[in-house]
Parts: sequence; structure tokens; C-alpha cells
Amino acid sequence: MKLHRFEIDGAARIGVEHGDSLIDVTDAAKGCMLSVIENAATAIPAIEQALQGDLPAYAIENVRLLAPIERPGKVLCSGINYHGHFAENPKAVMPSSPFFFAKLPNTIAGPGDPIFKPALTEQLDYEVEFAVVIGKRIRNADAAQALDAVFGYTILHDVSARDVQFTDYQITLGKNFDNFAPIGPCIVTANEIPDTSDVRLKTTVNGVVLQDGSTQDWVFPLGELIGALSQVMTLNPGDIVTTGTPAGVGYFQKPQVFLQDGDVVSLEVEGIGVLTNRVTLENAHVSAA
Repeated sequence: MKLHRFEIDGAARIGVEHGDSLIDVTDAAKGCMLSVIENAATAIPAIEQALQGDLPAYAIENVRLLAPIERPGKVLCSGINYHGHFAENPKAVMPSSPFFFAKLPNTIAGPGDPIFKPALTEQLDYEVEFAVVIGKRIRNADAAQALDAVFGYTILHDVSARDVQFTDYQITLGKNFDNFAPIGPCIVTANEIPDTSDVRLKTTVNGVVLQDGSTQDWVFPLGELIGALSQVMTLNPGDIVTTGTPAGVGYFQKPQVFLQDGDVVSLEVEGIGVLTNRVTLENAHVSAA
């Protein structure tokens, strides 16, 4: 099941993707994606039952898609987790255990929202990430328990300001400008992708493919990634955990490729869909408080 948040007449709705349409299951979903995630054991059957009836449907092209989770409690992004990405970085050190950094709530954006290019960076970079949506509260989980806690999957665009990030290793600042984490276009329930060990993902900028990889190249498998995080902190329903990015990021291209005003970036992950956003100069959208 592909679950979307979308907007109709200024109101957020929940829809199930069916062909080129979204079937409105907001009433069955109790109006909130987080509620669906937290109560999946009852919410998903209720949605499936509602789909047997006569529900409103909207063409996807006629609605505004929203970030599938408006404000995740936590977004933890895996660092070097593809052998190819490690190999393209001459200064990288292969981690002996999973490595993570955080994206903060201000970074979240939805499909079609702008990626702001801040005045502080001339090295705006792209990274496609296969992302996990946590569905159960877990702490000190082993790999099997961690996998059992997965509600579903989405795409996260880990946008980076490399010249900020690599100045005195300011990874938090370089990764956390506004709108630096578009997510979407939907959440695919875990049963739709039962095997995550060979999922293809790619990035195109203005129609040119710059990243094209597979989760076969992971350094740490999914259960180990999530389990390692749960040894440090409690993971809650609606939290997002990403799994790294494959080779081909702009900083390590020869010559380097950085995002510019007007660029259209599309991230595609097999089984989930395509997340597209356009780069916009941030100063064109600054408003006074």
C-alpha cells in the first residue's frame, strides 16, 4: 500500500495510491498519518476495508502532495553505508559500526517544494536515500526486532552544503538548512518491499542521471543499522532512519557538479516512486517575522 498525504481545499488528507489517482481514506485513517503508523495493526485493516466502498478519488496531478510525515520526531541519516560512496571519497574512513547524523525539523519538505540554495553555499549537493519509517517503539533491539519495527519506506533527499559541512567538519550546520530534507512522495508499507537487499535507486538532475546504485552495495544491512541506533536511543513510531547514499554525489564528480538555481532534481527508488524538487535561491523567499 502506498500512503500519501495531500492537500485539497487547504486541508491535509490521506490517500492510497491507485494507478494515477489517490483514493481518499482520511476518515478510516482518522485524519493523521502518524496515527496510522502508531496504530498500524488496526488502522491498515480499517483502510483496506474502507477501500471496498465508494470513496472520493483525485488525480495525483491535480492535488498538492505533502511530506508524508509532517514533522518526524527524529530523522537519523546513515553516513558512509555504500561501498561505492566510500570508494569515491579519498579522505573517508570505513566505519567499524554504523555512523549517523541528524536532520532537524526545519529541513523537512514535501514533493514539489523548493530546495532552498542558501547564500552561504556555492556547493549545494544532492544525495538519494532509501529511508525507513519506524512503526513501533524500540530500545536495545537486535536486528530481527529492528526489522519487525519497520512500518514502511520512503525517499529522503539528503541535501548538503558541502563548503559549510567540510569547514571544520560542520556536518550539523552543512546538513540542516531549511528544506534540506525533502521526503516522499509516499510511504510504502513494509510488506510491499519484503526484501530490501537489492533495491535500485538513482538521482537525475535536469534529466541527467548522476547516481545509479543498489542497496546491494550497503556496508551495514538494514536490521543492523536500526538495531545500532536503538542501542543509543529509543526509536518511536514516525521516526525516520536513512540508509546512506550510493556513489555519484556532486562533490566527488569529476568535474564537480553542484546544484544551481532552477535545477530540477528527481530521486527514484524502486518500489516507492519519484521525489522531485526544484532548486530556488533562498533570498527570493525570505519573509519578515
